[in-house]
This record gives sequence, structure tokens and C-alpha cells, in this order.
Amino acid sequence: MRKKRQSSSEQLENSTNPGLDQSPSSRAGVTYSHAPLSNKSPLLPMDRRAVLPSNDGARDVDKRGGGVGGGRSVDISAASDSQHKNCAADMITYRTHGIHSRDIKNLSAQTTAACTLQEVGRETMSAQRPSSHGADQDNANLRLPSNGAGSQTICHSLNIIKNIAFLYQEYRDTSKQQEIEQRRQRENLSPEVPPGTLMDGSGVLSPPVLQLQLRNNAQSLSLWQNLEVVQASGLLTRLPQSEIIMQEAMFELVTSEASYYKSLEILETHFLRNPDLINTLSQSDVHFLFSNIEEVMKASERFLMDLEHRMEKSILISEVCDIVYHHAVEHFNVFIKYVINQVYQEKNYRRILEGNQAFREAMASLENHPRVRGLSFTSFLILPFQRITRLKLLVQNILKKAEENSEIEQNAIKAHQQLEQIVKECNEGVRKMSRTEELISIEKTLEFKSKSVPIISHSRWLLKKGEVQHMTGPKTSRTMRSRKLYQPVYLFLFNNLLLVTKRSSSGDKFQVIDSCTRAMLRTEDLEDQGQLLANVFNLKLLENQEERAVNYMLKTSSMSEKLRWTCALTPNRRTRFMSTSAHQQDSPQVQCIHSYSSQEPDELSIETADVLNLLERTDDGWMMGERLHDGERGWFPCRLVEDILSKEVRAQNLREAFRIQQAQKGGGVLQTEARIGSRAARRTPKYSTFSNP
Repeated sequence: MRKKRQSSSEQLENSTNPGLDQSPSSRAGVTYSHAPLSNKSPLLPMDRRAVLPSNDGARDVDKRGGGVGGGRSVDISAASDSQHKNCAADMITYRTHGIHSRDIKNLSAQTTAACTLQEVGRETMSAQRPSSHGADQDNANLRLPSNGAGSQTICHSLNIIKNIAFLYQEYRDTSKQQEIEQRRQRENLSPEVPPGTLMDGSGVLSPPVLQLQLRNNAQSLSLWQNLEVVQASGLLTRLPQSEIIMQEAMFELVTSEASYYKSLEILETHFLRNPDLINTLSQSDVHFLFSNIEEVMKASERFLMDLEHRMEKSILISEVCDIVYHHAVEHFNVFIKYVINQVYQEKNYRRILEGNQAFREAMASLENHPRVRGLSFTSFLILPFQRITRLKLLVQNILKKAEENSEIEQNAIKAHQQLEQIVKECNEGVRKMSRTEELISIEKTLEFKSKSVPIISHSRWLLKKGEVQHMTGPKTSRTMRSRKLYQPVYLFLFNNLLLVTKRSSSGDKFQVIDSCTRAMLRTEDLEDQGQLLANVFNLKLLENQEERAVNYMLKTSSMSEKLRWTCALTPNRRTRFMSTSAHQQDSPQVQCIHSYSSQEPDELSIETADVLNLLERTDDGWMMGERLHDGERGWFPCRLVEDILSKEVRAQNLREAFRIQQAQKGGGVLQTEARIGSRAARRTPKYSTFSNP
């Protein structure tokens, strides 16, 4: 494995001796340390020390070093000093997070056996690479030197980790802006097109090539084709453009994981391990804020090490989705616990920030430190959920570019399905906790006149609530002139129940005057008849709580509110535009240019660069859309999105969405197997023992 650690004396020698030794034995040493990294140290320091939490799982040490504790470093290396002197200068530092030394040795042996250097022209790659690349001489050129005085590891040659300048938050924002710019330039909306941009035969910008050019111009994460070792190999002149694009997609997954791990390190070393901050908190508050972040870091560390080992095998990346699938099944369940706890995390952070002055002052000082680059503490707390969703999109990107029926496609499908399941469990866990709290809060405010209706149920959640005006009198000229034509009523719409209530005089209670199951609701649109009768619709209760039909004429404050209520009350109502599930050849689409967090239950939180199929549009600035990559629906403001004008771009988005949908449908058995494997992994926690299938 890549767990290279050195004693202090060896690190001093290495500072003057930058040579590298690639013998397998040079990778055996690990140095444990309980001392947290100094804030003055670089994020990825050149020494080989691992910061360990103070727990009972990290006490297996070498007999020569004694016990771990008191900030001492204990060298348990089995390799000779001469082998240590040359191997660590350019490697990533990993934190072992309580992994025992014997586990590390076993893990190293298993991964080394699984990831031994192989020729690029092996049978599994020959089916997907041009035949000219299968020649022995070409394959020899793609190998990485493994011995000799002038040899280097690929990580030293590529500087993959050491040169990651972006924190994950910066990478994520940059990548999303590039996606928007790519679409704009394809539609010729951008004021300038970069020189050298390639066009396809129809005059439309070639999207994959443009995406790479934008990444290169933005100087974000490195491109695979810009690596010196790749350019020196001559691969760029021999590989087809489609293969280079695939390499870039896989390479982005690796480098973005390194950027993510870099940000996690700041969360741990700069915040979690800072005594000035932690001493202001109780033990329970520390748990509320940081939850199981150390387990999440451990999962990322294992994942990144296996990705790096794959990179060491050849400069032409063979595959990454098989590694993603393995870790999603075996280790990524820790994301679910962390994300579910975010409901309490946000609430308790606000509570502590308001009531704990010492914490507030310490946090302000840490957030102003140059190391965090102006980013807030909360931007680090939400990293795990952002990463698991982004990882799913990166796998989608590989799946879109993979040749049909290839091994890469099959592994991408399996990885995507497992990640989709994890994201689904995260969302369901968060929703379940927040929905239950919301139902309890609502039930406390309700007063029933006669028959009480039980509100709290695991199968019930709130869809929409709000005040509307109920027409209570006849439409005569006299009543039209009076101000008593409408009376306010407050609606609580759940997924299976509607409550019609009136707010009490105190304003904090609601008296239930009628109720009906959602399946027995019907709406009827009414044409505007002047200002007083604008934004009016009929709500029909086919069978209310008294088992009789009732009709309510309701008036909303705006046209968008009227449409939102009618869509929520009758979900089967046909929308103006068709859903992607209708498999239309073309339909209106928009792309998000500014993120939006939902404020109401019927709204949809959208992220920058999200592409949505448009279902409804109102004249007063609201849209209802269906996100292409996950099918989630909801309302959002029009000002936050741009219309996708190019028919070719819309068609490509639909083709890619359909391919993802078909992959999901065709992999039901694989998804079931993945869930079984995931449950087994949770019963028996494992360290990474990844091996190629």
C-alpha cells in the first residue's frame, strides 16, 4: 500500500536526498503519531506521519517503539533504513484512523497482489483499445519503471496528489461553472469562443473536447493529457479522441477524490483537532457537530489509496468503476449515518453559535485563517453528502462515454446503481427524520371540532401548507362590494390527506373544519373574471369526513400559487409540458446557473449546472421541473435558470438521461445483489481488500 512513514531522522535525510526507490519493500514502513498537524504545516506534508484519534483501536504497535500516546511517534517499519531514505518524498500522507499495524501489512500485501503492474495490452483492454496499442513494444512503453537507479513511481512522475491545489469546494464550483459555460458556448451564447475550439460537422461545438478545453483554460484540476509522462509516452498521437476523453473522465474521478480528501483533512486537523475550539464544547456537542467524520475520512482514505494503486499500474488507466463499486458496497455506508445526522448538525450548530460566545470567537478565528481560503465551517461539514452525489455524477459521466456492452459500461452500471442506492438511503433518512419532527409540530397546533384524525404516521408527510381565501357568499353585486366575500382558510396537504382549517384568534392554533383523503380530491380551473375573481379555482371533496361531497371556491395570492396548489392537490393532473418518462424527442429544458434551497415542501432544491426538463411555467416567475439525473420534481424561481435553446443540446441531454434510465432498469438484479452485499458489509466491517474482479 501507499502507507509510507519515516522516523524523524530518516525524514531529515530525505530532505537532502530526493531519490526514489521502487522496490516493494520500500512501501512497508508506517509511522504512527497522535500529535495533530501544525497549522503551519502544508496540508500534504512531506513526512510520513499519520495523525490518529485517541481511541482503543490504535494501540497495536511495534515492540521496539512501546505504547502510542503522549504525542510520540512510533516507528514500526519492517524495511531497512536504506529503503526508507528514497521512497517518501512525493507521496500522499494518509491518516490511519485506528487501523492496526498488522491490518496495514495485510492490506498492503493484498492490494499489492491485486494491483500488480500489468501490460496495457491484456485481454480485458484489447477489446476496448485500438489494436495498434496491443503491440509488445507499445505496451512496454506504457509500463512504469519499477526498479533501477533512475526509476520513479507514477505518483512522483504525475504529481497527482502533491499538485492538487484546489480544495474540493473550489473544484466543485469550478466544475459546475465549466458545465454551464460549455453549454453556453455550444449555443453560441458566450461572447467569446476560445481559440482552437473544435466544431463537429454541423457547426456545433464538440461537447467533450470543449469541456476539456474549458477545464484546461480554468486551470482547475490537472488534465490527464497534460501530464508530462503522458505527453512523453506518445499516447496522445495514437489514441482516438474518444479514448482520451474516457481517460479524462476517469482521471477526474481520481483527482477530485484527492481534492475531497484534502478538504476533509482541513476539517479534521484545523477544526476537529483544534484544542481552542473543542475545549469550548461539551462531548455531546462535539458529536452533534462532527458525527462520524473520522469513519468517513477512513473510507475516503482507503478509496483514494486503491485509486492511486490503479494509477500506478499504467499511465493508460484501465478502469476505475470497479473500485468505486467495491468501496460503495464495502465502505460507503458510513455516508448514510453522517448525512442523516446533518438534520441535527445544522440545528445544533446554530444553537451553539448563538449561545456559546467562546465557541463563536474561536470559530471566527479559525474561519479567518488563510488555510481555509475564506470558506465557512459549514462548507466543510456538508462535504460528505456533496461528494457522494458528485461521485454518482462522475460515474454517470463515464457511463455516458463507455462503449455499449463493454466491461467498462458494466462496471459503471454496477457502481452507479450502488451509489444511487446510497444517495437514496441518505435522502430517505434525512426526510424521515425531518418529516416526523414536522408532523409532531403540526399536530400540536391542531384542534378538532368533532372527529379527530391521527396525524403522525410513518407513511405520511407534508406536501404543502398555506393560507388561501374561501368564497363564502353568493356572487351578487352587494357581496362583491363588501369585504366579506372571501374568508381565509389554512390548508394542510399531506401525501394522503387534506385538512381544511381556520387559524385561531391567537394565531398559533388551527381549528380543523373539514378533511378528506387526497385520492378523493378534484380541482377545476376557473377563468379570471376581474380582479376580485382572479386566481380562483374550485376544490371538490368527493367524500369528506362526514361522507358527503363538498365544493370550495378558493382564491390564491398569485397565478403561480394557484398552479402550485392545483398541481399538489391533484398530482395526476396533466402538466403543460411532458415529463422525460414520456420519451418525447424534444421538450423544453433549463439549466441552473445559481443554486437554490427549497423554502416550501413543494419546491425543489437545485444545484448549479443541474439540467431540468420543464413541466410548468408561470407568468409571475416560477417553474416546475424534473431534474434529469435523478427524476426529482418541484418548483423553483425562473431567475435562477437559463433556457437551453439548442435542439441538439436538448437531444443529447435526453439521450444521456434515457441511457442512465435504461441502465437502472436493466440492472435490477445487480442492484439487489449490491444491497445484500451492503448489508453484509455493515454487519462485518472490513478494511479495504480490493481486488480486481
